[in-house]
Amino acid sequence: MSIDHAQDETQFEQLITDLIENQYGFIDDFITQETVSGLRQNLEQFYESGQMQDAGLGNKKNHQKNKLFRGDQIKWIDERDKNLHELNFLPKVNRFISYLNKTCYTSINEFECHYACYARESFYKRHLDQFQNDSKRKFSIILYLNENWQIEDGGLLSLYLKGKEEVKISPFGGRLVFFRSDELEHEVHPSLTRERKSIAGWFKG
Repeated sequence: MSIDHAQDETQFEQLITDLIENQYGFIDDFITQETVSGLRQNLEQFYESGQMQDAGLGNKKNHQKNKLFRGDQIKWIDERDKNLHELNFLPKVNRFISYLNKTCYTSINEFECHYACYARESFYKRHLDQFQNDSKRKFSIILYLNENWQIEDGGLLSLYLKGKEEVKISPFGGRLVFFRSDELEHEVHPSLTRERKSIAGWFKG
């Protein structure tokens, strides 16, 4: 796949500028719909084959499961895998990290991400993405993989901005959301009509 460096930089600049000005950024069509479709098919295959696990709270040192707080199922992505669609997504994320380091001196040196599937009526209550015993997560991204999502499907992401009104974002396929892991509390609301599919990732330093 050819790389459009000019388009990449335009998208990266928009995300960074919006983060600085608004505490978050989001952009549609971060990757092609073909790649979104392929990643969604990956998730669906993992889900149907039982490879996804109930998500928990905290990291390995302080891990617990609580479906009254968080109801998604996840599967971590290994960058060593040779899945075609992941190979289209992960390099672009790494280019974004390089651009962020070059322009904002953020010193990000690690990236981790997982597939996430929320069954109908499942949710993730208001929270921060940074652990109490581990401050390595600096920035969060969410890439939505949903097909033909409609406003009436719900499943909104709430961002609780400091000193501003709450922002709600619909999980349209191909949309990427970007914010600081240690500053911005957020919440995943349930969809009453369908499953909600995404990739969640963290830039670590």
